[in-house]
Amino acid sequence: MSSAVSEDSAGEHGPGESSVGERGAGEHGAAERLGRRMRAASVESLALGAGAVAFVIVGVAAFFVFAGHDLSISGAGSVGQFAAIACCAVTLVVYGGGRVATWSIPWFRRPREHRSRLVAAVEVFDSLAIAVAHAVVVLLLWTVLSDVLARSFQDAQVFAIPATLLVGTAAAVTGYYVFLAAANMNPLLLSAVLAVFLVVGALTSMLTASNPHWWKQNLSVLGITDDWSSATFNITVIVGGVLVTAIARYATDSGAGRRPGRGELQVRTALVIIGTMLAFVGLFPVNRFFLLHNTAATGMAVIFCVLAVGIRWAMPHLPHAFYVLGWVFIGVIALVALFFAVGYYNLTAVELVAAVLIFSWIIVFLRVTVAAGNDREPMH
Repeated sequence: MSSAVSEDSAGEHGPGESSVGERGAGEHGAAERLGRRMRAASVESLALGAGAVAFVIVGVAAFFVFAGHDLSISGAGSVGQFAAIACCAVTLVVYGGGRVATWSIPWFRRPREHRSRLVAAVEVFDSLAIAVAHAVVVLLLWTVLSDVLARSFQDAQVFAIPATLLVGTAAAVTGYYVFLAAANMNPLLLSAVLAVFLVVGALTSMLTASNPHWWKQNLSVLGITDDWSSATFNITVIVGGVLVTAIARYATDSGAGRRPGRGELQVRTALVIIGTMLAFVGLFPVNRFFLLHNTAATGMAVIFCVLAVGIRWAMPHLPHAFYVLGWVFIGVIALVALFFAVGYYNLTAVELVAAVLIFSWIIVFLRVTVAAGNDREPMH
């Protein structure tokens, strides 16, 4: 009889408990969805606020600077130059504000146990590098846009009030999008930032080079002069190297509070070395530090080859196609190096191909590890 009573009791209470559990799970899911909507709405509100503040501050500054002047669209003392510099400053401030918001506002903040002092220091360092990358991209993009507009409106002059409104609008747009980027920064977005930053920086340096035949020598020639092109090239390479070190942490983060394994730490170390050597390429121009510069450039390629081969054993959970991609890239680099050895290619072609393939591999690696990490997370 006790058995029957137990079964009856189970039958009587089981469905109720089940419905309570389902209701609790549903409420939990609804709370999570509400939290995501609140976060998205809060991000948009803060981004709009950042854009509005940027519009007012930059607009007021432009009003006093432009008062009583008719300005050209691009060039020294132009609307475009003021907008580019102002938006660069706005980017640095707003990106920092966006990252601080993710650390301090309750609905952004991650669990406290996941943010030790060391982790916080590393995040600050990475955020500074990413902020500079955004600032350089913004500076170059607004400069290029103003130059295109100047070519479209030959010899046109801009009155003070319209110029003030244009500059303020540029600052508002910049502040809005930069805040969104800062608040929503993730590994996939970081890969896009690295790609855009390197492409924009390298192309700007090439287009503004004082020597139009720089390509007959090598890429490093872009960084040996004292003009805008050289500064752009060296800053791009230095900040690009720092971004690679940031990617090293993002791409090898085990997540869920787990410590990285031995293989992941090895990969992280290799990526940090690649990023450091890349930064050295910009810090030590070839005309003044020939040995250091070439050692860093060559060492970066060697470490990449070792990494592309050894990652199969260091991180065996990645897709097999990615391992094959690494071997293909190494083969292409070896082929163009052979063409250089026989005189078919010049050194610039080899460096360009190697640089494009190495950074493409790093960007793909970051995206692949994120996808693989999501697949490995346990289902709840």
